[in-house]
Amino acid sequence: MSIEYSLRRDLSSSEGKSVRLGLLGGSFNPVHRCHLSIAQSARQLLNLDRVLFIPTGDPPHKQSRTLADAQHRYRMVELAIQDIPEFALTDIEIRRTGKSYSIDTVRAIQQEYGPDTSLFFIIGLDAFLDLPSWKEAGLLLKTCDFVVISRPSTRFVTLASVPFFNEVPRDRLEALDAATQDRADVPLANGRILTFLRLPPCESSASEIRARLRDGRPLANLLPPLVESYILREGLYREDGERF
Repeated sequence: MSIEYSLRRDLSSSEGKSVRLGLLGGSFNPVHRCHLSIAQSARQLLNLDRVLFIPTGDPPHKQSRTLADAQHRYRMVELAIQDIPEFALTDIEIRRTGKSYSIDTVRAIQQEYGPDTSLFFIIGLDAFLDLPSWKEAGLLLKTCDFVVISRPSTRFVTLASVPFFNEVPRDRLEALDAATQDRADVPLANGRILTFLRLPPCESSASEIRARLRDGRPLANLLPPLVESYILREGLYREDGERF
């Protein structure tokens, strides 16, 4: 039974109960402990029933040799979360041909799980700053609540200089940067809520992990053990003998 099918079954068995579903998208190239930590923190702080991991598909005319094939990245997430019942996985973007847009993914998930499921889009602050350039960004903000996670290299107050986010009070952002508060919930005029979370910094990154694998350096527990074993077995992220 797939993790996604199990999730649908579990949610359908909760008929009459509003379900809170977190959406965590990304390349997961590879998935690592910080991804799992962010998902778990968001789930607990937002009282989510599940967090759904959404690996990106292969880009058309893929050029980069640093991006493992989507099926590898999907399998690594599957291994990483298989013993965590609060996490689930979908291949919705992997199955989609051509360029994939978040608004299309959210619409499809909304249709799949129905009106009793509230969606929470979990995103890093650095990526959230690019939201104005996304397809139908305004509609996306109306379709689901956003949960914006702190990033070590980016300050929350940066949002204040982006006109698209003019509803967000500057003083709330400054308080997050100053660590005088760890959470800010900002109601929007469209009825949605922006939640900002200041989480303890997690220093590992996928690019660092790929560099360590390429250079043969130790991984220092940056990966779930099953994911590390899979990467080594498949020969991923190596300059020689890459099998993408």
